[in-house]
Amino acid sequence: MNLVADRRIEEKERRRTEIIDAAESASRQVGLDALTMDEVARTARLSRALLYVYFKDKSDLVFALADRALAALQGRFSDCAKSQATGLDQIREMGRAYLSFSQECPTLFEALARFELHSPAVEHATGAEAACVQSGDSVHQVMIAAIDAGVRDGSIRADVGPPMLVSITLWGFMHGVIQLAATKTNVLAHDGVAAQSLFEQALAMATRSLVAPEKNESNNE
Repeated sequence: MNLVADRRIEEKERRRTEIIDAAESASRQVGLDALTMDEVARTARLSRALLYVYFKDKSDLVFALADRALAALQGRFSDCAKSQATGLDQIREMGRAYLSFSQECPTLFEALARFELHSPAVEHATGAEAACVQSGDSVHQVMIAAIDAGVRDGSIRADVGPPMLVSITLWGFMHGVIQLAATKTNVLAHDGVAAQSLFEQALAMATRSLVAPEKNESNNE
């Protein structure tokens, strides 16, 4: 590939990133519901027509935000895997990292939550939707590696089940709890439940379901 073509690709990627940055910034101000392509164009200082060169519609742009969220989570989860000695501890820290991400990056978490409500046609997905599917698989691969490591080191029960199934189950459980804690704070408070307590209870229940029998007593403290 020649230098001119390389520069065109780099420029296209830079412009795409700028648009996603603008969408994230605008969403923090007005919320995803009120976000419009016009608002993104104004924030990015680009023409509305140019936005449609990169993203076919608002949903495609929101999926790009979700993809950014998944990429960030993959990085955080990988850090958890490197910082913890056992597979069980890696999974536990990934749960905490997901909660921290939802609190530190609420706009990206909301975009991810919307993607989780969406049912992509995996074989025919294109653009940001396809990127989300691929990034989601990458996140699960990090979790699967931690589950496999836990089975090998004895911190996770050998009969826990197929790693991908376990990973998806853990993801769905923790995502649902985090979303509940984020959106139902007042309802939880009315019931005398603190959002942080809900999360810690869920994390404890999730890890107890994984722990190897001989580890149960030490992990139930």
